[in-house]
Amino acid sequence: MTMWTAILVASIICVVWKTLGYLVPPRLLEAPRPARTADLLTVALLAALVAVQTLGDGQAVTLDARVPAVAVAAGLLLVRAPFLVVVAAAAVTASLLRALGWAA
Repeated sequence: MTMWTAILVASIICVVWKTLGYLVPPRLLEAPRPARTADLLTVALLAALVAVQTLGDGQAVTLDARVPAVAVAAGLLLVRAPFLVVVAAAAVTASLLRALGWAA
């Protein structure tokens, strides 16, 4: 199986899965338990994505300038800073640490 075949098969599976989702009766999705599960699953997936992108380097865990940048962003989000300020502060933190040679 080539890479393109795998991509096409995965795409078809995603379209079929999404189409099946539209066939589920709304009353099943509006129940408290599935709604809560969907909310928690979204947060868990986003947290996993942030962790992988912050700490991942191929198959290894790497501590570099991204870790303090995410910590700065988390702190600013806790004090409810505007999103653009959070992004700018995290970028400045990472760039300053990289300029100082702390991490590549």
